[in-house]
Amino acid sequence: MSKVGNILDLDGRVALVTGAGQGVGRQIALHLGSYNAGGVIVNDFYRERAEAVAAEVSELGVAAMPAQADVGDFKSVQGMVDAARKRFGRIDVLVNNAGNFGPDPSAVSFSKPFYETEPSDWIPWLNVNMYGVLNCTRCALPLMKENHQGSIVTIISDAGRWGDVGSEVYAFAKAGAAGFMRSVARGMARHGIRANSVAIATTRTPTLEQTLKDEERTKKMLRMYPLHRVGEPTDVANMVLFLASDASSWITGQTYPVNGGFTFSL
Repeated sequence: MSKVGNILDLDGRVALVTGAGQGVGRQIALHLGSYNAGGVIVNDFYRERAEAVAAEVSELGVAAMPAQADVGDFKSVQGMVDAARKRFGRIDVLVNNAGNFGPDPSAVSFSKPFYETEPSDWIPWLNVNMYGVLNCTRCALPLMKENHQGSIVTIISDAGRWGDVGSEVYAFAKAGAAGFMRSVARGMARHGIRANSVAIATTRTPTLEQTLKDEERTKKMLRMYPLHRVGEPTDVANMVLFLASDASSWITGQTYPVNGGFTFSL
């Protein structure tokens, strides 16, 4: 499946993909492996999911390393990156994909307006969507700086671009992650490191599959999308591959919507 000679060829780069045990993250890991990655570190909160996807990547003939870690915990992330350094000696691509509502969606609720929430309600949103991005970027940057090469891609949400009633803290965290990427892009460019964000809208995941079973709700939702379909993990993986590869070598500090036209960007 390797696309050697293609402008999207990763030419042996080592990639770390967080939250890669299912859904969009899984497809990103497989996609990068299919385009001549030198290694893929498959992170997930649940060890068995990381191991399962790492096995799939290995079937592509690519070195794969399962990495169980809680991205919201700095020490856990540092341990994962140290293990990656020992195994591969480098990290060239970091995909901050872990997000949404964290490993336990039931811990977060849309059931009350923001003015009725407590600080404790915000923690699940911030731990993964904000601190996860900070922790992983902080731990990976020294390895990228050593090799004077790197591409960081952070998956955010259109909620952070246009606002989303009922998930204000989530929107805050996603918008903050995009702002952080812009600062990293400006500060690390002299070290050959680029940083960009991909803003996604409703994309097919195991959780979304349950929602799509409600035909009336699905029809109502799709009216908001000019392309009249939900996103597929491959839609996101294609953009991540582009930003990880030399095809985007003059692009940094940008946010790219992959959203079926849900919102537009000038």
